[in-house]
Amino acid sequence: MDDQTRIEIEAAAFRRLQRHLMQDRQDVQNIDMMNLAGFCRNCLSRWYQEAANERGIEMTKDEGRAAYYGMPSDDWKAKFQTEASPEKQAEFEVAFKENVLDEKR
Repeated sequence: MDDQTRIEIEAAAFRRLQRHLMQDRQDVQNIDMMNLAGFCRNCLSRWYQEAANERGIEMTKDEGRAAYYGMPSDDWKAKFQTEASPEKQAEFEVAFKENVLDEKR
């Protein structure tokens, strides 16, 4: 497989993952994703932003989230985010430290 075809296939898979999380499974909470898999929609939007920045495209965190979510993230939260239990919040603190903060070091 040539590099361009591989890139196109990877991009298509990314778009399908995005559609799955944003349209098909809006019920799945970011906190649950982070606690179980070590990443969530916000991570995907941050990776999108970082990839843009690496290519010289200025993009803020909020712009990256809006690009990934298809709307401002505050709108997404208002429509789909539910209150997390104290147990889930405690799990999240550990998962965030292990998967996000450690990644940045």
